[in-house]
Amino acid sequence: MTADSRSALRARLDAGKPSVGLIVSMPSAHTVQTLARAGFDWVFIDMEHGPIDIGSLHAMLLATQGTPCTPLVRVPWNVHWLAKPVLDAGAMGVIFPMIRSAEEAHAAASAVRYPPSGERGFGPFYGALRFGVTMAEYADPADRELMCVLLIEHRDAVECIDDIVQVAGVDVCLIAPFDLAMSYGHRDGPDHPEVQAAIARAEHAILASGKHLGGLALDPKAANAMIERGYRLILAGFDVGLLAGASADLLGRIQRG
Repeated sequence: MTADSRSALRARLDAGKPSVGLIVSMPSAHTVQTLARAGFDWVFIDMEHGPIDIGSLHAMLLATQGTPCTPLVRVPWNVHWLAKPVLDAGAMGVIFPMIRSAEEAHAAASAVRYPPSGERGFGPFYGALRFGVTMAEYADPADRELMCVLLIEHRDAVECIDDIVQVAGVDVCLIAPFDLAMSYGHRDGPDHPEVQAAIARAEHAILASGKHLGGLALDPKAANAMIERGYRLILAGFDVGLLAGASADLLGRIQRG
């Protein structure tokens, strides 16, 4: 086995250490390579909202190899046939959107693992290469290391959160505050008391269950406060925002007349 056969992200989580990641929506291996070398613990590769096809994804996954950066991939919907090619391409975990019940959480967990505990089909042509093993040796380390991440981004999930967090095979519940606010009818963000109460309820249930808690931090101060509250997967922004912000700052400091 190679160094990549152990998920560096899972190792950090097992040690109780926080991890910082970034959403990547650009279909760019070069972007992922740069972020991985910059020191991000993980990348959230977004196939739900980003224009990323499976060929581009494969190159993006390869761009993290040789670094401690762990690639997780958000699929467009919670169905096993969308998760399967992502895992076979070498992703170290799948992020499932719009989980609304324990039954949907179970379907997500089953999509990540092989029988008898799951229903993932067998054909890890490139996943086995990621682990530095043969295809015949791949299933056990894959079941042990690959991560199932649920997005808590709908009010139905909050209502069912106590059941969702009890589902075996789920590793992380990541609260997505803006989609959650939208589900409560607030298009201007998650600062409304109703949404903040929902977030607090979800936080409490996730932490009490022993699942890892993740979320979005819009600035370093917010990230540090979330870590103090027990968050262990921190999303620190997204590639487009990082590029746009740095560009605006650069241009704003140059005297162009």
